[in-house]
Amino acid sequence: MRSREFIVEKRIGKIGDRRQIATRGLHKFRDHGGYDRTYELNRVMMAAACADGTDEPLKLDSESWVGRYNTAHPYTEEEHKMLHQAFKAAGSEAHDLNKGDLRSQELESTNKISPMQAFRGYPR
Repeated sequence: MRSREFIVEKRIGKIGDRRQIATRGLHKFRDHGGYDRTYELNRVMMAAACADGTDEPLKLDSESWVGRYNTAHPYTEEEHKMLHQAFKAAGSEAHDLNKGDLRSQELESTNKISPMQAFRGYPR
């Protein structure tokens, strides 16, 4: 096999006829703006996992609450400050959705008592 048969960087965005014929089920996709391939792949694979191939297409929300953003979840105040410094240094667009509140609280409706019988341990 010659190197030109597997090194295809010189033809960016194009696939040769021989490779296309030899490749079964070839699809290429991206989001409308071409901004975030990883997020689009996640959305398509999530929809494919729910599809059966015969019924009407699924109705997915256009985006989750994360959308085209990455997320960071600091545990401590120091990590929170470090992240803000890093966002500023990298020039990232960042939004603090909890407005600095790092507490994690359960809702009152959360079942805090287990319905299962407690484990008594192993016999000795």
